[in-house]
Amino acid sequence: MLNYTSSLDPVFHALADPTRRHIVEALAGRTASVKAIAEPLKMSLPAVMQHLHILESDGLVTSQKQGRVRLCRLNQAPILLMDEWVGKRKASWERMFDQMEKLLAEGEDL
Repeated sequence: MLNYTSSLDPVFHALADPTRRHIVEALAGRTASVKAIAEPLKMSLPAVMQHLHILESDGLVTSQKQGRVRLCRLNQAPILLMDEWVGKRKASWERMFDQMEKLLAEGEDL
């Protein structure tokens, strides 16, 4: 089994904050300027920049400057890795819940 810990820790760190999750959702499937990302968040541009910096340093977002505008884009690789990790755990969790459900049903028959 692959050791995901070192590569997933920054992803979970970045997604632990609701503002950063909102930014990731806003960037899904599109590129957006920092100003466009900041508009619906009702926070200062410097605060949004701090969140973007964390997302970028944790590998979830890439950005590039085009003239006076900084464009941000979602990096899907870490999200796909996290999805794979969760998917593998989900199968195990579902088996455990199925076993627990079976045990509880047997207990009701007593």
